[in-house]
Formats: sequence, structure tokens, C-alpha cells
Amino acid sequence: MTLIGLDVGGTTMKAALVGEDAPAGADAAVLASESRPTDRADPVGGVLDFAAHLAARAASLGSPARAAGIALPGIVDEAAGTAVHSANLGWRDVPFLRLARERLGVPVAIGHDVRTGGLAEAVLGAGRDAGDFVFMAIGTGIAAALVLNGAPYPGTVGWSGEIGHVVVRPGGEPCACGNRGCLETYASASAVSRRHGGGVPAEEVIARAGRGEERAGRVWSEALDCLADGLAAATLLLDPGLVVMGGGLARAGDALLAPLESRLAARLTFRTPPRVLRTHLDDQAAVKGATILAQRALNGG
Repeated sequence: MTLIGLDVGGTTMKAALVGEDAPAGADAAVLASESRPTDRADPVGGVLDFAAHLAARAASLGSPARAAGIALPGIVDEAAGTAVHSANLGWRDVPFLRLARERLGVPVAIGHDVRTGGLAEAVLGAGRDAGDFVFMAIGTGIAAALVLNGAPYPGTVGWSGEIGHVVVRPGGEPCACGNRGCLETYASASAVSRRHGGGVPAEEVIARAGRGEERAGRVWSEALDCLADGLAAATLLLDPGLVVMGGGLARAGDALLAPLESRLAARLTFRTPPRVLRTHLDDQAAVKGATILAQRALNGG
């Protein structure tokens, strides 16, 4: 039998079908994986259609789906199974748990995409032996998960981890959330691309900065400064021993980690900075976390 793990991003949805019999804490065998663009015109319908397609594919492989985990962006109330709000996708108060159960007819668990990625890093990845750490994902937006004793902390109603909307440049550029100067308006992958201009993707902006292009260097340097400002505030508030960087921008590797570590240390003048590591699960962290949620839903946990 099969578990469905589905990660909904602002631009792309990624999913995997995995075997349900992996022992706790082990990485399950992937039977199939797929991705498709997120439907910006009808994002809720697009998520449900993709989940139904995955269930149909599992059946066609001779291993019907037993449970599903769906990781969603924005503000998510996991206990209620509700997608409270996504500024990037424009939905509000969507009862995803009920809708997905009705559509699929199997147990379903709903998670916040970054907290779900943090769960996977705690169980399978860079935070496996850390206990307490911060997982920051940089993609279309920016969010973080505070992992305590191996479990992501959701907050009282699911608002924990919205570090992308911490104001790092007061009065700065407008953000989709309605505020100005938010971290993700300067340091998300989409922001790096937009602020450089010319339709150049963030990865290329970083590469150009490394080759000494002035505009790219200026945009990337400010993004790093803003990231360091946000992480310094998180470090002083939460005192993590480890920060795990994930999301698409983490693929920059040392071009991200080395300057970020030095800038973070410069902002923490009276204490030792936390270690900063790249994800061990690459862009599959939330997918793997979603399969962990599915397994727990199946087991009643």
C-alpha cells in the first residue's frame, strides 16, 4: 500500500508516492514522484485535482493509497486542517482537511509547508541529532519552522514561523502582506530576481554576483544582509544551536552559507552564532515531511 506526500508551493507542486511500511525514522522507498505547476487561477481545485491524480496513479501501480499528507503554504491551522491564508495564492479559510478527505476517501493530514519540511529535517535530515533548531526555507516566499525536541512548534493558531514578514527595512518596499520592508521582499528567490530585473532568475543573479557584476552583487549583498538581520533577531529570541537553510535558494550552497554565516556572526557581537547548514533533503523536505504526516494519520497519530 502507498502513502501520498504532496507539497504545495507558490509556483510548483511536488509529490511522491511511497511505501507505507518504512520503520519510524527511516526514509521510505519512493515508488513514483511527480510535479506540476500550481494553478494560480484555481489553486484549491488544482491541489485537490493533483491529489486525486496521485491516488489514481497509486491504484494504477497496484498499490492503492492508504493515506495522504498535504503541506500547504501561508498560514495553516494544522489541528483544524484549515488553510487560513496564503498571500501568494490568495486563499482564505479553506477547509482542506475536509475537502481532501471527501475527495480521496482516505485519512489525510494537513501541514504547513515549512513546518512539514522542518519535521522531515528533524526525522531524516540535517536536524536529525539536533533536537532544537530553526529550519528556514527560501523560495517564492520565506518562512521558518521552530523545531523543539524534534517537533515543529505551530504556535497557538498556526502563525509560528512567519519570519518572511519580519520588517528588516522599515518603510521599505511594499509586501504582498500589506506591510513594507518585509524580509521576503528583499531576500526570497522571487525578490532577488525581481530586484535585479530583466527576468533573470535568482540562481543566475547569484552566479553573476560571484563573477563581479555590479547590479547582481548589490542585489545579492542586500539579500544576505536582510537574511542575517532576520536570523539575528530569531537567534536572540530563540537561542537555537542550529539553523538549517532549505528551499530553492539553498542550492546556492557556499555562495549563500559562507557570507550568511559571517554576516550573522557580525550581528551577534556578544554571543556565539548558531551553526548554519544546508538542508540534507534539498527541495524534497516538505514532500518527505508530508509522507511522514500521512503515515502518522494512518496510524492515528
